[in-house]
Amino acid sequence: MDAPTGCGTALVTPFRADGSLDEPTLYNLAQWQVESGIDWLVACGTTAETPTLTDEEWLRVIRIITEAVAGRIPVWAGATHNSTREAAQRAALAAKIPGVTAILTANPYYNKPNQEGQFQHFRAVAQATAQVSDLPVVLYNIPGRTGTNLEPATVLRLIDAEPNIAGVKESSGSLPQITELLTLVPRSFHVYAGDDNMALGTIALGGAGLVSVASNQIPTDMTAMMHAALANDWTTARRLNRKYFRLLQANFWETSPGPVKAVMAMMGKLEEHYRLPIVPVAPSTRAKLERIAGELGLLVHGPQPEGDLGLF
Repeated sequence: MDAPTGCGTALVTPFRADGSLDEPTLYNLAQWQVESGIDWLVACGTTAETPTLTDEEWLRVIRIITEAVAGRIPVWAGATHNSTREAAQRAALAAKIPGVTAILTANPYYNKPNQEGQFQHFRAVAQATAQVSDLPVVLYNIPGRTGTNLEPATVLRLIDAEPNIAGVKESSGSLPQITELLTLVPRSFHVYAGDDNMALGTIALGGAGLVSVASNQIPTDMTAMMHAALANDWTTARRLNRKYFRLLQANFWETSPGPVKAVMAMMGKLEEHYRLPIVPVAPSTRAKLERIAGELGLLVHGPQPEGDLGLF
């Protein structure tokens, strides 16, 4: 399947109060996303609290999402680890799951490898994927979470080295770096915004779309904003961005997905449970989130409880 354009959701992982996966809610969330017109889904990305999932849970989340989607839209499977061997093994496992259409893999976290280390790491993941499937690999540059930045020159080396590396989710937060990347990469290579508040700038520079956090809450309008921008309908794109800008910012007032899940619970989409080290947002943050959600017409319930303390 060709690399998608538009808006993809980095889907949250719902949990029950006892810390177990809330599988029916996850299935329903994926269904709702498809019905809301989202262009693709990301299973087991950063927003999914993936580092807290066991290997078995990681596979189960991907399978539930692909089953719910049933081939209607693409599904990217997150395969990230700070051990190159583990990341490569995960990519190979995920690539075999029916319905998975791409592998998304982030910088190795904690190790802080240099550019050569990242080159060798991503190359190994791409090669492991190619050994079992013809799926594309999308790199994921998120230095704020991993402690290391994937530079444009290294991306170019990877494109030349491994033909299945088809795109990058850019979450560096650096518009100059995104501009450099889009200036240098082949037109067939897709650069996706990894930050909601950088989406319009990335599209204006030639980006292919957005992997969104806010689309967990507002999939229809985030998709409409991306489609408008890609169609050069900047009046519509800017109007939607202005409407939801406070929510896009609020989702990162505290560590994601804390604010995202808090608002989704207010919307009645899930029960608000986390796994440590993620904890519920502070009461002051919750109050402000509820006010914004109310002003945007997202609330379906009254004030929500503060959620459990994420003891699992």
